[in-house]
Amino acid sequence: MIKFYNTLTNKVEEFKPIKENNVSIYICGVTPYDVCHLGHARAYVTFDVIKRHFMRSGYTVNHVQNFTDVDDKIINRSLEKQISPIDLAKQFIDDYFMQMDKLNVIKANTYPQVTKMIPQIVEFIKKLEEKGYAYNVDGDVYFSVDKFKDYGKLSKRKFEEMRVGARVEKDSKKKNPYDFILWKKTKENEPQEVSWDSFWGKGRPGWHIECSVMSTTLLGNTIDIHGGGQDLIFPHHENEIAQSESCTGQQFANYWIHNGFVTVNKEKMSKSLGNFFTLKDIFEQYDPRVVRYYLLTQHYRTPLDFSHDNLNSAKAALQGLDEAYSRLVAIVKDSDNNLKDENLIKIQKQVKDSLDDDFNFERALSYLHELKNIILNNLSGDKQDLLKQAKWLFEDILEGALGVRVSKEESASSDLQELLNKRNQARKEKNWAVADECRNKLSELGYKIIDNKDGSSTLVKKI
Repeated sequence: MIKFYNTLTNKVEEFKPIKENNVSIYICGVTPYDVCHLGHARAYVTFDVIKRHFMRSGYTVNHVQNFTDVDDKIINRSLEKQISPIDLAKQFIDDYFMQMDKLNVIKANTYPQVTKMIPQIVEFIKKLEEKGYAYNVDGDVYFSVDKFKDYGKLSKRKFEEMRVGARVEKDSKKKNPYDFILWKKTKENEPQEVSWDSFWGKGRPGWHIECSVMSTTLLGNTIDIHGGGQDLIFPHHENEIAQSESCTGQQFANYWIHNGFVTVNKEKMSKSLGNFFTLKDIFEQYDPRVVRYYLLTQHYRTPLDFSHDNLNSAKAALQGLDEAYSRLVAIVKDSDNNLKDENLIKIQKQVKDSLDDDFNFERALSYLHELKNIILNNLSGDKQDLLKQAKWLFEDILEGALGVRVSKEESASSDLQELLNKRNQARKEKNWAVADECRNKLSELGYKIIDNKDGSSTLVKKI
């Protein structure tokens, strides 16, 4: 039984799919006007582990994630750079895939783009207008929030609590300050390639309408799960609900999942505050495996405070796992997924229970470290059967469930092994000069030595 926190109801609920053993999930994607940052990484790694858990629990997952490839930010940046907004968006879409591949994020089933769904968006807006939920003012079309009685049910906000100019956009054309734009009339300085014909004249879609159209077109009027960062709850997701349910007359999404912010010194990471970290810059200092591990060290709904100290702690923790795995594969090459050892069976269940319980990545990681200790405590002696089972379970949890790639530095080459054997023999003979010489040569080649209690030694690639 998978249960998780539903933002719509403000409580943890058991997941009940619309169609048995199937999950339809829509995740809000990036606006590709700049390179990906740590906030993007947190969102998409979070939903990647959630997706993996559904798949591993026997569900077929239909995952749709959009690209907002036409937007004010894209147009403004393209004018600054004097390049096509379409080309600009493509450049940063390519960057998205490059960075997510490094983080081992499984691709969505479909990546719709706004520029390729204009006819469907126009028809959707026209239907809202015909039903009385939308109105045209000189080529700009707005959604009338007064007409949707449940407005605010996701964010739990009331009109009187919303401030115009904060997350409510100012616009003198609106009948109500809280109305939001569905279709934007083309301005004189805007490129024609991001301007399309419509019932209301030349223009382009507003921000919120695209996700409603893409979700309902590709997944149906009601989906199982809609997800994104907490910053999207209002106004974006609130507006999606209003326009979708007004158009279809059906509930838009049964469950809403939102990941917490990335903070820096307890403040939300943002360009305006100057505390902005791109993935490209972070990957120059840290292996993407370390970054992914770090992103899983806090519950997905809590803020994740960025610091180099925290990343270094994650690096050290992952290095400990890698060292245990390296020592393990030096002894056993094969894996056995038929778990018989009671302690291993218990850990497997504890990891599954942790992920079943509101996708508790942090707790799942703690059990992986328990498994590491079992491995280290059983490296000596005739424990081949246990170690083969432990190898399979280690790989299954770290890479299969949590998506952190297992280190491929499994064993040293024959030359390295020869140096290690020579050192071990020198130690037995108490020839410390030769032992030290071998150790230094191995260090120069990028390996460090771990001396085991049974008198043997293991090589581990330096991180």
